Amino acid sequence: MEQFSFIASMPDEPGALHRAAEIITRYKGNINRIQYDRRIDRNIVFFEVAAASEVYEKIREELERIGYLQTSLHPVAFLKFNVYLPNCPGALFDFLNHTTSSGANITFLDFDDRGHHPERLVVSLNIENTDLIDSLLNRLKSKYRLEIVEYDTTGEKLDDTVFYLRLAQKLRYYLGNAEDDFLMKFLHDINHIAQELSNLKKDPVEVFENILKVGETLRRTSGEGFYADVQRVRINKEIELFCFQLPCGGNIYLFDTPGEKVMIDAGYGIYQPDVVNMLQHYGLGDLSLLKRIYITHADADHCGAAGFFSAPSYLNRETLKITQETSRAYGSSNQGCILEEVYTKMINLFSRFTPPSNVILFPEISYQDKEIEKRGAFPVVSRFTIGDLEFEALQGLGGHMYGEIFYLCPEEGLLFPQDAVINFRSLSPERTEYNVLADYLMTSVNVDSSLAKEERNALLSLIQELDSELVKKGRKCLVCCGHGSISVLENGKLVEHSSSERYFARKAL
Repeated sequence: MEQFSFIASMPDEPGALHRAAEIITRYKGNINRIQYDRRIDRNIVFFEVAAASEVYEKIREELERIGYLQTSLHPVAFLKFNVYLPNCPGALFDFLNHTTSSGANITFLDFDDRGHHPERLVVSLNIENTDLIDSLLNRLKSKYRLEIVEYDTTGEKLDDTVFYLRLAQKLRYYLGNAEDDFLMKFLHDINHIAQELSNLKKDPVEVFENILKVGETLRRTSGEGFYADVQRVRINKEIELFCFQLPCGGNIYLFDTPGEKVMIDAGYGIYQPDVVNMLQHYGLGDLSLLKRIYITHADADHCGAAGFFSAPSYLNRETLKITQETSRAYGSSNQGCILEEVYTKMINLFSRFTPPSNVILFPEISYQDKEIEKRGAFPVVSRFTIGDLEFEALQGLGGHMYGEIFYLCPEEGLLFPQDAVINFRSLSPERTEYNVLADYLMTSVNVDSSLAKEERNALLSLIQELDSELVKKGRKCLVCCGHGSISVLENGKLVEHSSSERYFARKAL
């Protein structure tokens, strides 16, 4: 049997759900998941069913025949107006004949003949067939004095009686012109997140609000709203390192050398045009000189724009596999987690995930190989140079994500530990607020929390070991975190290495 999912739209009356279950049972379908919460939407029910494909089609046909199958997500308009009725028997009845014939759903009525406006009826309507609005208004205007108060087709003004339709209209804004079938599948996915988190005592409405907040924040901080905090570190006479803290998600690092430019991580795909403009602002805009991109891991905020660049991306085979899978937890002990899977789909859609296609894979290693070279706890999988700097690619333990790679230049003391070590105190309040959303929606950004702790401790030990050597040169290891500022370790705590400047897209135009 195959797995199928569908959304049912049922009348809010006793026995409706029983009738749907009877149809599924009659055709020997097996319900694997059902979610209904009247507090959210009194009509919408989410089903996952196991059945043979021909049987599932019969289930759909019968549900559609009785009007239970949600087959589209047509935009619902909200209309609020004042209408002045004659003070006579049957006046309200005659008015309601017009609204009923137009298929409008009344969500609010207010009338009191002893109030300040004894002839005024305040009406709010939800109308699914927006083509009928003009004809309804024309009929009403021909009979009554009418004042339009509000008219909205974005979903902002809809009430919670059509919660999922309102949610779908908001999602369209962040996803572009998504087809109804695609949008209904996406609604099904994010409803699954809400169901899982509800079982963990989280408010489902808050879950949906946080999902929308992810899309809204990414959209608001791209284009003219884009900004970045920029640190510039002179490594030697010929090489300068730029750290670009984007509004949301991971940092982009760029080495500017006489012969080429080399990037470590590429940020979200939605920011790529803004990043190109920013690079031009700093005199780094000749992308023909961008020869290589080194990817730390497969999260959308670290590799999601790499596919926009022609330069080859260097990464692990495991990282490449995750970019092709539907879950960031692939390969980890948490691989089957629905929260990880749906969050991956969601963030990839919202952030316009465009992973690297021109790839060069690091050699595969075996942890059982006793001869393998290690740097601390981490196997050395490859070596490369940037200018005259010699780097090692270190295989992570997989705490934050399976297949993660750290980059280290031991001679100069440059370590790129991606999200395994972060100076959280260097994050702006806005970035902290955004980062918390992922933690909320997945319960943890690490696919294996115990491994992540072990990994962080091993990296801190490596930093201390490097510092003990670098002190002879009067330097400290620069920790180039996946988020936040380039930092150094002082008395066991990360502190910012240097100040940054704020780049604004609006000012650069």
